[in-house]
Amino acid sequence: MESPKQKVTTFLMFEGQAEEAMNLYTSIFDQSEILTIQRYGPHEAGAEGSVLKATFSMHGQTFMCIDSSVKHEFTFTPSISLYVTCETEEEINRVFEKPAQDGKVYMPLGNYPFSERFGWVGDKFGVSWQLNLGG
Repeated sequence: MESPKQKVTTFLMFEGQAEEAMNLYTSIFDQSEILTIQRYGPHEAGAEGSVLKATFSMHGQTFMCIDSSVKHEFTFTPSISLYVTCETEEEINRVFEKPAQDGKVYMPLGNYPFSERFGWVGDKFGVSWQLNLGG
């Protein structure tokens, strides 16, 4: 039986870093892969070879991304983040470590009143991740 099509998809807009971001994200999470990539060709609006439109999955959830051909005065903000429930201590440590290397730690991995193990990090692209161990 085919699974139902995902109705709401997170859409991430980059300016030349979409493929690098997808490679990072799919390397962090198990059961993750780049599904499709359409690239700008010569004489198109975006830089040739950059991502016109792509889809990737992380643990069964599909995401879309692009490299915008238009420069914007905005980027990602921590006000919206991807919330990840990690199943093991090893997983939360691994998932926190990679984005934190070149990113920004908003809340270090630790014990908080609302969670025994939680961390909040923004990766080098500006995408914000809240990571929680267990339910």
